[in-house]
Parts: sequence; structure tokens; C-alpha cells
Amino acid sequence: MDLHFGDSKPTDEERAAVDTLLGPPESSWEGADRSDADLRWARGGRAARDRRDLLLPGLHAVNDRIGWISEGALDYLCRRLTVPPAEAYGVATFYAMFSVKPRPATVLHVCTDLACAAAGASELCAGVEARLGLGSGVSVERSPCLGLCERAPAALAITAGDPVRTAVSAPATVERAVLAASAPDSAPEEPSAALAVPQAGDPSLMLLGRVGVVDPASLDDYRAHGGYTALRQAFAIGPAGVIREVTDAGLVGRGGAAFPTGRKWQATAAAPDHPHYLVCNADESEPGTFKDRVVMEGDPYALVEAMTIAAYAVGAHQGYLYLRGEYPRALHRMEHAIGQARARGLLGDDILGQGYAFDIEIRRGAGAYICGEETALFNSIEGYRGEPRSKPPFPVEKGLFGKPTAENNVETLVNVLPILTIGAPAYAAIGTAKSTGPKLFCVSGSVDRPGIYELPFGATLGELLDLAGVRDRLRAVLLGGAAGGFVRPDELDIPLTFEGTREAGTTLGSGVVLAFDDTVPLPRLLLRIAEFFRDESCGQCVPCRVGTVRQEEALHRIVERTGADAAADITLLREVGRAMKDASICGLGQTAWNAVESAIDRLGAYE
Repeated sequence: MDLHFGDSKPTDEERAAVDTLLGPPESSWEGADRSDADLRWARGGRAARDRRDLLLPGLHAVNDRIGWISEGALDYLCRRLTVPPAEAYGVATFYAMFSVKPRPATVLHVCTDLACAAAGASELCAGVEARLGLGSGVSVERSPCLGLCERAPAALAITAGDPVRTAVSAPATVERAVLAASAPDSAPEEPSAALAVPQAGDPSLMLLGRVGVVDPASLDDYRAHGGYTALRQAFAIGPAGVIREVTDAGLVGRGGAAFPTGRKWQATAAAPDHPHYLVCNADESEPGTFKDRVVMEGDPYALVEAMTIAAYAVGAHQGYLYLRGEYPRALHRMEHAIGQARARGLLGDDILGQGYAFDIEIRRGAGAYICGEETALFNSIEGYRGEPRSKPPFPVEKGLFGKPTAENNVETLVNVLPILTIGAPAYAAIGTAKSTGPKLFCVSGSVDRPGIYELPFGATLGELLDLAGVRDRLRAVLLGGAAGGFVRPDELDIPLTFEGTREAGTTLGSGVVLAFDDTVPLPRLLLRIAEFFRDESCGQCVPCRVGTVRQEEALHRIVERTGADAAADITLLREVGRAMKDASICGLGQTAWNAVESAIDRLGAYE
């Protein structure tokens, strides 16, 4: 193991940031003052390796306090954790939100992804950059999707310090974005999560029924509106009974893969190796996706309860909530909810007096789309680069820390609550035979009422767009986000089910529905999708690492008319897309060509 450290030393602020997280150093090896330290020993071996998973929180601690991660700070963190600095540097440079080069304390992230691009992100960026020139003390960075698509265009300002301060501007204007960056405490308060739910207050809603109705900070209010009824039912029927109910309900994963949740939980529960872990994937980074953010901001206790039920079912006593780094309000709401649940005996050593122990730890992502893939997420939590693992073994056998792990996203987990409260048969009666229950759809783009919509599986795309108020001159609809596919305006009768979209030659994905009218330049939109995948490829496998670059290059030539023959570039795109789809390790490379292919074949994008 290479533990070669440089000569750079941390500043007092950098040292304080690390020590706040890890506690004071216990030996001179860890950086303690020699006059106060015992020089005869150093922490090492298993004890040191067991703390590797604190590397990502440590990087966050320094980046939050200082604004960037210096060589001295990185060396000090590595010394405390006995991590090779070369490996830690690879981790720090993997994430978009970290910087290993000096930059101003305030960073303004301006979203340039699909929904924001259609809402004028380019003009917003140009205006902000002109107002915040050199010497302003603000670094303006063009960002992938910030998960604020219903309020596009969007900007997020992060000002380093103790504590770190954040301000969201959405919908953003040049003036509002500049205010968020220059005076975050004076920026307007972010609107209620209920404004992202056009159906808020509808008593028929099963997943969003409490958003806008209950106080998201109040555990008592949550319990007064049916909270923790499902957990009590889970304790009444036992772990096997919970898994049976989830299986009979036909619940499948809502992240896009649609794997049966009951089967995953059963395999995890039956695994002989221990301990078992539960991981909630709240790192939704698909352009156009924001449903998990709205649930966490508007109904955080529902996720805490659902994670507790899932952990009870699979025999886990420790859970991790991996939450997007770009979601400051969701982070605050979840930290508060977990703290309140712990204080009231709903997390901890003896939940509801049932003798069952479970607790939740939040781990923040730092701007890496690939960490939405479950094994990349595990690597990220463990303190490694967020690169996907080859399968098998599958996570139910060897997942987080090499132990059996059940991983689900936020929407999948909160579906467990109505399953246990109304019963599996009633839940399975909603939707279709193969796609049961309600589904959350993230609708944005050229619609009058963007937001999160809850509909039973089987509703058509047209019905959903009617609710959202689709505008005239509809040009195309993108289903599933950047990894999804386009459909034409004459295909709005597609049923919104996993099987229905598959039969129509497209995908439902995580529930993204992006509508574009004829004012949106489609070739530029496709180029932005290609740029997104090129940026977000982890680079581990050649088909994706090279293929995403070649795809972007070909689309650049077509858009800018620099290629002699567009037909030849389209042929090249098909060959590259086929190679990525067939040979990439994970879903990023396997789906990076989907949207471009569907735009060529269904929309005639370059005719």
C-alpha cells in the first residue's frame, strides 16, 4: 500500500474540518501535536481499513468548509484514515462538486440540461457570467440537471464556510441567480414542495397524499395522518409476512429496471452471510427526474418509515440513505426526520418496543450520475471511485461492504406503505396485471403545469399530458430522460406501463416525461444528451469511455455541418451505439445511444 505523503500541510481551518468529522487525532502518525501524542503507537490494520468509508464525508467536510480540497488537506485526511493519497486523489477528482484546484468560496451551478436548456439556460448562463466577471468572488459552473426541472431554468449557489450556505434560484433570472450567489441569506425562500405537485390535496393520492397537507418537520402531524400504521402492521405479520405482501402486490423497482422488489428482499433475507444492509438510492440524477426530491422534501417521515420496514424484512440493522449532493433542502429535511424518529424511539435499539434495532446514516453524493447504478453507489459509500462492479455476484449476495444488501430507490420504498395499509390484493388491483400500483411521473418542458403527477399504471401518455396542460405545436416527448427514447405527437395513446412502453419500442424508465414544442432545436438537444453521457461516463470500460466521445463528435459534425456526409456519421453513430449497448459494463453505456437512435428513427431528426 502506497502511503507516500507530500510536504504540504493543512491549514488550521482544513484540520478543523477533518477533526470535526473524525474527532481529534490520537497519535502523531495521525497528525497530533507531538507534545500531546503518544509516539509509541499508530492506528493501523483492520481498525484503519474499517474507516475507509469516511473518505467521502471527509472530502465533503473540507470542500464545504474551504470551497476546495488542497494537497495538504487531502494528505491530512488520508493520514487520519490510512488511505493512500493517490487513491484519495482519484476519488476527489471523480466527483463534479469537488475541486482540487483553488476556486472562490462561492460556486454558482447553473443547470444547462434538457428542461433548463428548453427554458433558456444558455441566455441565463451568458447573463450571469457577464454580471459575475473576474474578481466577483463567485465561480460560475455550467451544471448537469439539478433536479429542479419543474421550475426551470435553475441555479444552485453554494458558499463554503462553517456552516456551508446554499441558495436555490428557480425559476432563475440573472438578477435572482446573482443574488443567490452574492447574498445567499437574502435570497427568496425556496417555495414549498407542494408547488411541485399540481394534484396536492387530492385525497385519492397514495404516494403524494401528505405532500402539502402535513408539516414535513412534524412527526406528530405525520402520525396524525396515518404515519407508522404500516410499520405496526409489519411488526404484526413479521419479516416473512412483509415480503409475502410485497411479492403478492407485484411491486417492482421504480428506478427503471423494474426488478421485482419481493424477490430482491427474499434473496437478501435468505443470504447466510451477515450483517445485511439496506441502501436507499436517493441519487436521482437522470435529467428530468425530481420525484424523489419532492417526496423527501414534502413527506420525509414516509421514507424513514419505509426504510425501517424494508430493513426489518431483510434482516438489516443498518441503513444508508445515499442522497444527491445537489439537494440541500432534502438533506436538511431528512436529517431532521431521522433525528426526530431516533429521539422518539422509531429508530435505534428498540423500535416501538419490539426489540428490533435499526438506524439510518445519510451519505451525500457529490455530483456523479453513475452513482445511481447500485454497485457504483456501494463503491462510493465505501470510499472508492463510484465505478460499477461486474455482476455476478449480485448485491443480494455481495453488496455493500461485501455483505448481502437490498437497494431500492425512494419511490419504490414509499410504495411499501400503502401495500401494508390497504393490503396486497387491493394494491395489485390498481394498474395493470404486469404493472401494479400507482406511479410517479416527472413532467416538465413545454407544459403549463410541470410537476410530479401520480397516476395508476395504465394511464396513457396523452392523459398525463392533458393533466399537465401540454402546449400547442408539440414536436416530441422524451420518455425516461436522457437514457430513454423519443415518441411522436401522434403516439400519445401509449399506455404508461413497463410492458406498454416496451411494446411501443420505447421505455418508461424512472418516469421522466419531457415535452418539447417546435421552438426547441432538436439537433442541439441531442448534442446536449451526448455531452451529458460523455461527461458522466466513469471511464472504466472502453465501449462507454470511447463510444460516448465518438457519439458526441459525430453529432457535433452533423449539427455544425462540418462533416462532408451526414449519412456517414449516422452510420457511424449506429455502429458506436450498438457497441456501447452490447459491451458496456453498466446501464449508462448501454442506454447512452437510446435517445439519439429514437430521434433519428422516430422523429427524422436529421432529415
